Amino acid sequence: MPTTFQEIPRERPATPLLDRADTPAGLRRLGEAELETLADELRQELLYTVGQTGGHFGAGLGVIELTIALHYVFDTPDDRLVWDVGHQAYPHKILTGRRERMASLRQKDGIAAFPRRSESEYDTFGVGHSSTSISAALGMAIGARLQNSGRKAIAVIGDGALTAGMAFEALNHAPEVNADMLVILNDNDMSISRNVGGLSNYLAKILSSRTYTSMREGSKKVLSRLPGAWEIARRTEEYAKGMLVPGTLFEELGWNYIGPIDGHDLPTLVATLRNMRDLKGPQFLHVVTKKGKGFAPAEVDPIGYHAITKLDPLDAPVVAPAKASGPKYSGVFGQWLCDMAEADQRLVGITPAMKEGSDLVAFSERFPERYFDVAIAEQHAVTLAAGMACEGAKPVVAIYSTFLQRGYDQLIHDVAVQNLDVLFAIDRAGLVGEDGPTHAGSYDLSYLRCIPGMLVMTPSDENELRLMLSTGHHYSGPAAVRYPRGNGPGAVIGASLDSIEIGKGVVRRKGRGIAILVFGVQLTEALTVAQKLDATVADMRFVKPLDEQLVRELADSHDLLVTLEENAIMGGAGSAVSEFLAREGVLKPVLHLGLPDAYVEHAKPAQMLAECGLDAVGIEAAITLRQRLLQR
Repeated sequence: MPTTFQEIPRERPATPLLDRADTPAGLRRLGEAELETLADELRQELLYTVGQTGGHFGAGLGVIELTIALHYVFDTPDDRLVWDVGHQAYPHKILTGRRERMASLRQKDGIAAFPRRSESEYDTFGVGHSSTSISAALGMAIGARLQNSGRKAIAVIGDGALTAGMAFEALNHAPEVNADMLVILNDNDMSISRNVGGLSNYLAKILSSRTYTSMREGSKKVLSRLPGAWEIARRTEEYAKGMLVPGTLFEELGWNYIGPIDGHDLPTLVATLRNMRDLKGPQFLHVVTKKGKGFAPAEVDPIGYHAITKLDPLDAPVVAPAKASGPKYSGVFGQWLCDMAEADQRLVGITPAMKEGSDLVAFSERFPERYFDVAIAEQHAVTLAAGMACEGAKPVVAIYSTFLQRGYDQLIHDVAVQNLDVLFAIDRAGLVGEDGPTHAGSYDLSYLRCIPGMLVMTPSDENELRLMLSTGHHYSGPAAVRYPRGNGPGAVIGASLDSIEIGKGVVRRKGRGIAILVFGVQLTEALTVAQKLDATVADMRFVKPLDEQLVRELADSHDLLVTLEENAIMGGAGSAVSEFLAREGVLKPVLHLGLPDAYVEHAKPAQMLAECGLDAVGIEAAITLRQRLLQR
């Protein structure tokens, strides 16, 4: 097994068993004695594959044995296997006919980073966000019952996803409809881990066996004739289990809890899954795994090795470092949060399990009593902030654009309607690259600008981000600053915590004929194009309130207005400009440039922007074409 980062295979390892078992049908032709060897080969294959492409890393290594056991025992794809989040699904992809395509993982026109129904019949449910698997599998189980098909439905939830309320909503509902389904908790120390040993493995085999199940059902029929006897027996069994295993919560909800068992013990996994396969009603199997299993650095640092970038060959030539760019936007936010917390004791920081991604590490260490990680619970994060604001705090919710979609009702109902002082620092706005459309922040301007009283800001560089964060913090009411993933253009960042004038844009270049109204970080591309076309460029800064005076002045003095944003064109910032002009009765040609009415597939961010016509070449081409049409 590899023990250092450099020992990840640079050439595809020899995998004679995997050559025969790269589909579930082939896998099921192997003998059980061969499965552990196959697990070693699959782990090596995964190390090699992710080393070539980059991607999610630790979670997949942790479910090698579980993935093999599931496809070995169940008749996939007829039996429905639903993976939560998708971080765990790379071994599943390798075993379901996509081994040779793994080299294209997360690349343009290649296979997706997450399960996707259009990609494979084995991907029964598309996923990118967490905590959807139990609800989806429950729906499939009910559908199978309605069709009298006998198909099995299995949900694999883990990597912290059980912390979300949606998972518990489904756990609560399944026993109500007595669904025949299996939920597997992949507990990799990101959930509710408990010591695993020989006793718990032995108990799992006994409790899941047909003998135990038939005895239990027979006893139920006999004791149910005696008033109160079955209830006493049921509780006695439940409490006996609870003394040895952590399943009382699930038993109370109505699930037959089995476990915890060792998720790297293939014989136990296969035997237990076989025992549970035909059990009726809601079944819950608790499996404990090691995130990053088989790769020592990932075992020691599961967060740091949650995902990795592509590895360069050991003999690759040394390349001079690229021209330095600015700091990451998330880093600018993290520094501002600490600075503002020093200045304002009312500030609190909230994140739904994105401390590292949103750069809250320093804040959490310097202000631990004012830092709140609510786990994967976006709705709770928003309403928690609302409650804090009611008591005079100044909450800052650090959240990805695509994750805020999950808390949209709370944003309106709990924050905006009550006009509470909550600042949303919206990271990963716009196209995010290889993770694809489930993670793209394509709609936040559209869904924010329709909310009354909402302050919506779009910084064009790092310094503008800092200024707007301060503006939102000082604002009386709900405010949002949206910024992209990655690095800024290298603007000089001031130390001020002052606000800027709300609703006022800035003209960055004066030209004639064409005015480009920029909402966000496309300012650099707009200035490049403007230099060629002698166009005016306005950094609009605010989507809401819109700088209507500036829009009117630009409309009066130019022949064509061009709006530019990395957001859906429909309902976005450009729509706000056209709506204002229509209200004012101003007839002026307007070209809206932004994200199309389609899901932009995964690729490098630059490739995605070019595909949408939002790089300098595309912007210039679109403007030139519109000019020609107007001159006809």
